Amino acid sequence: MRNLVSSVLAIVVLTAVLGFGYPALMTGFATVAFPHQAGGSLISVNGKVVGSKLAAQSFTWPRYFHERPSATSPAYNAAATTFANLGPTSSDLATNVKAAAAAILKLEGPYNPGLTIHQIPVDAVTTSASGIDPDISPAYAALQSARVAAVRHLPLATVQKLVKQNTDGRSWSFFGEPGVNVLELNIALDKLGGN
Repeated sequence: MRNLVSSVLAIVVLTAVLGFGYPALMTGFATVAFPHQAGGSLISVNGKVVGSKLAAQSFTWPRYFHERPSATSPAYNAAATTFANLGPTSSDLATNVKAAAAAILKLEGPYNPGLTIHQIPVDAVTTSASGIDPDISPAYAALQSARVAAVRHLPLATVQKLVKQNTDGRSWSFFGEPGVNVLELNIALDKLGGN
């Protein structure tokens, strides 16, 4: 009986400390030390929240840079992140990639003469692990730059400069790959103007 009481007491104390106390302490610390990140890294334009730096959203108009495909349902649903979980031998993956590549060729082809399927970056046709990755590769941004510049009637060099300004390097110079945050880039484009 003594062991049972000790076990129940240990469960109650550990649940209170590790299940409630520690998370509350870390949340409080993060709110004070890193208020922007703890609040969801929200991005505001003219006082209105337009999204988060951490979650992709759908951009479909030709005048904007587009994000990578989403695996969530509905697409870009930050409340239900998921991944496609399709392996390299999956026929569903091959079908999805083929359809996405055809859409990219149709959209970007008129602005990138001679564009072939082999020049399309992999992140343009595949989903990320979360399904809502907010970044695209610099290669995918470069592919879209000609379209965005043409539709907005901006010099290509101006758009390329914005892409470079909105490209984040590797974490600590060696983790991960460089990425371009699509929401921040599109906000910068809107501030610049153009059609």
